[in-house]
Amino acid sequence: MSQNNFETTESFAKSLDKQDSLNSFREKFHIPKHLNGENVIYLTGNSLGLQPKITRSYIEQELNDWEKFGVEGHFQAKTPWMPYHENLTEQMAEVVGGKQVEVVVMNSLTVNLHLLMVSFYRPSGKRNKIVIEKNAFPSDQYAVQSQIRFHVSDSKFQISDYLIELSPRNGETCLRTEDILQIIRDNGDEIALILLGGVNYYTGQAFDFEAITEVGHSVGAIVGFDLAHAAGNIELHLHEWNVDFAAWCSYKYLNSGPGGIGGVFIHERHVSDENLPRFAGWWGHNKETRFLMGDKFKPIQTAEGWQLSNPPIFQLASLRASLEIFHEAGMENLIAKSKKLTDYLEFLLSQIETNRIEIITPNTSIERGCQLSIRVKNADKSLFQAISAKGVIADWREPDVIRVAPVPLYNSFLDCWNFVEILKKCLN
Repeated sequence: MSQNNFETTESFAKSLDKQDSLNSFREKFHIPKHLNGENVIYLTGNSLGLQPKITRSYIEQELNDWEKFGVEGHFQAKTPWMPYHENLTEQMAEVVGGKQVEVVVMNSLTVNLHLLMVSFYRPSGKRNKIVIEKNAFPSDQYAVQSQIRFHVSDSKFQISDYLIELSPRNGETCLRTEDILQIIRDNGDEIALILLGGVNYYTGQAFDFEAITEVGHSVGAIVGFDLAHAAGNIELHLHEWNVDFAAWCSYKYLNSGPGGIGGVFIHERHVSDENLPRFAGWWGHNKETRFLMGDKFKPIQTAEGWQLSNPPIFQLASLRASLEIFHEAGMENLIAKSKKLTDYLEFLLSQIETNRIEIITPNTSIERGCQLSIRVKNADKSLFQAISAKGVIADWREPDVIRVAPVPLYNSFLDCWNFVEILKKCLN
């Protein structure tokens, strides 16, 4: 539906919800309550997703099996713990557009980025630089800088000599794809690794994975992505796009709970390459001989070969509960609703007559997911505090942005309408 066909009335928002085939999925989640006892308007699934109602039973099943079987739960639990992570692979692969041999659920996001950079950041001679967004999430910056320090023996070196940081043009907020590609071409013989966020946490800009990967490979670079704000949010085809590797968390759009387990993608062409350097652990060892306790590491010939330790079952159970909902809803359906929901919210915001706010997220669905970043004039945080007091749960990112994310699994068109009505009153 074009924005030209949207209307600003409450009845129109309700009519969109009636037409929405996924509207019933909202009932599968616990929605927090405001002080007045009403549901909050929860628009921060890009920071922490809501709890699926089935999550408790999934975790309780594992608690019951631990109580009943003790260590034998590894084999006798209703869902045996030994291969438990394998139950998540197919549905996780659906979310990121990978083959099952390319995906594994393990660890947390920055841990996984470090493990992947051990394998895929291999500076050699002049080819030693990493391309990253200047305004990348700080943890990515810390990880990249520490990897560079690990490789460089000269104590007097400058981090800036090994980084190519991407910045928007003067007066602009988001990066232009043509600028990214030109920088890669111009510095091709010096680039060892390109590591970008799939969706920028601050602006909500989604990058052109396919074009960046193609140009990166053409100059001889490895290309990886941090999908913290992309997995479960935007359409992904990591295998088809030929991406070398990616990592993500699962507590945002994937609703696995605070600190939930992460995941990785490693392209099929790399998974059986035993010559790739890696930090090894016994859970990545060949399953057939793992318990022979040998001292020679023989990696599994899939992304599982990057595992270190046996995974946390309760965290896996929580993520499994959410992934089953994703599977039931279907990523294609969720993406379609997400685009319509975000377009509608953008339309409503555009109808507010004020110079105090502006949307800095790209205005085309191909360049964003469901997040809209609203810049507040003069970094006036009191506006954020005012909407919070009225039952809106969004988040503030320094120095001047309110991030709102209408998540298609549990947000409604009426949520968007109610939020904008509250925002208008607070602006006035």
